[in-house]
Amino acid sequence: MLLSLIAYISILLFVGISVYKAYKFATMPMHGRMELYPVPKEKGFEHGGSFYEEVSWWSKPHEVSHMREIVEMLKEILFIKKLFENQRPLWWISYALHLGIYMLMAWTMLLVVGVVSELNGITVAATDTGIWGLLVYYVTVATGIVGLALGTLGAGALFLRRVFDNTLKKYTTPQEYVNLLVLFAALFTGILTWGSDLSFHTAREVTANLITFTPFAASGLVTLHVILVGIMLIYIPISKMSHYVGKYFTFHKVLWDNDPNLKGSAIEHQVKKASTFRPSTSWSASHIKPPDAPTL
Repeated sequence: MLLSLIAYISILLFVGISVYKAYKFATMPMHGRMELYPVPKEKGFEHGGSFYEEVSWWSKPHEVSHMREIVEMLKEILFIKKLFENQRPLWWISYALHLGIYMLMAWTMLLVVGVVSELNGITVAATDTGIWGLLVYYVTVATGIVGLALGTLGAGALFLRRVFDNTLKKYTTPQEYVNLLVLFAALFTGILTWGSDLSFHTAREVTANLITFTPFAASGLVTLHVILVGIMLIYIPISKMSHYVGKYFTFHKVLWDNDPNLKGSAIEHQVKKASTFRPSTSWSASHIKPPDAPTL
């Protein structure tokens, strides 16, 4: 019963904290827009130009395509495009970690699909169980093996890269070492736990017990793995690894937000509102003072 509670609480906290962070991002004051071109949502300016180059642009409709913007975001989210273009040697191990995580997300969903299928009388196995049962079984096996292997390799390699790369080491904070160790511990115990059962039959049984709220007995290794995964799920959204929440806002509202600041527009209202905010920090730079600081 304890393991079930750990699983439920960690999943709820992961989702809840992530949603709360998304809400905080969405309700933040207006940012300092960068307007880095090309802006993917602008039609006809793929070369890097801008709608504002048009003669009397304010009198013309501003055509945008949010679908193009989403496609460009997906290139970064799914393939880490900017790292690939600017830091190719680091991209290989970073993408191994990210791709491994994506595969494990798919693996987890497939375990749930497999359990739901079996609860509805469809056998999920390598035997002659019908197309659906065979498809779910083999895709689950493939995503689980590839995900655990790539994720563990990527986390371990990134940790070692930060330890031994003299340049990268200068910019690595203690928290970033902890981030990678938390991931590595959860993923490596996953290999130890499920490595002797690559059909993931036991993993599907554990998933079935969680879905049906059925207490289950577990070995010491399964217990350790569930606890570490629970810690990882709670830790990720409160750490720098929660960039998965902020990435949309970074692209959509910081890098690519170039809506014109016209009189009476929503942008003008946001600018006026943002101008009322005053710094509350005690930073020592001469150009920023807290509200109660004496004026020289």
